[in-house]
Amino acid sequence: MPPLAGAGDGLVLGPMRLLLANDDGIHARGLRTLAGRLAALGEVWVTAPDREQSATSHSISLHVPLRVRKVGDREYSVSGTPTDSVYVGLHHILKPAPDIVVSGINHGPNLGNDVIYSGTVSAAMEAAMFGFKAIAVSLCLGESAAEVQDLHFETAAEIVARLVRSLSDVTLPRGVLLNVNVPNLPLDQIKGTKVCRLGFNNWADKVAERVDPRGRPYYWIGGTRQGHDDIADSDVNAIADGLVAITPIHYDLTDYRSLSVTRSIEVEGFPRVPDGLGNTPLPHPVLKKP
Repeated sequence: MPPLAGAGDGLVLGPMRLLLANDDGIHARGLRTLAGRLAALGEVWVTAPDREQSATSHSISLHVPLRVRKVGDREYSVSGTPTDSVYVGLHHILKPAPDIVVSGINHGPNLGNDVIYSGTVSAAMEAAMFGFKAIAVSLCLGESAAEVQDLHFETAAEIVARLVRSLSDVTLPRGVLLNVNVPNLPLDQIKGTKVCRLGFNNWADKVAERVDPRGRPYYWIGGTRQGHDDIADSDVNAIADGLVAITPIHYDLTDYRSLSVTRSIEVEGFPRVPDGLGNTPLPHPVLKKP
């Protein structure tokens, strides 16, 4: 892939404003690399958790106060979840609103069913739900991320820079985010990009019981990845092939393929009122810039 025209030379592409967030914390290397690269495209703002918040999904803090601290020029830490960080950024800190919201670069993949748990994806989803263009980006470091010697965050940052530039001329459906997973490879070894569906990762269903020094039991849930289903055109397969996986995701989790069988289920004592949903996804409104 050739360098982006103007990359690194301080070129600002019009009035573009970008809001960055993540779930690895405001000082994470992935976020720092991304902020540095996107500074060439416009005005970069950061609102991110003050500590790691991985696997917090779309949780939002409703019953505890949030502390927001300015840590740099246009950079703020938030004592909450990735969703909190984006919410505060969009509705309190940034005026006028950003042109695009980018969440990442996550220190590890967010592929297939893992997006259900992902704070990175949920931060982007929060922006998409409010009508903003949004990208979630992850660097696929594998299972032993702590042992990886070469971390190619600059590759993911460059991919996102090019994608952000392309999105300036694209109209996304309202509520859609682009979930981007990048192989942990040098830029010149990336074989291409591919539009994908979500795959499925198989995790060990394990609860480990241990005993603390006072003799009380405690537990670790989860386990190691046991492989993945071989689903055609999945994001998981694309990464295995050395491709950047780009998957459009919408907050509408309705499984339209299952509406027909659901209609066959009767609730005793109550009539089933006819619906007009059909059996295929309904059109969704076009995104309008806030």
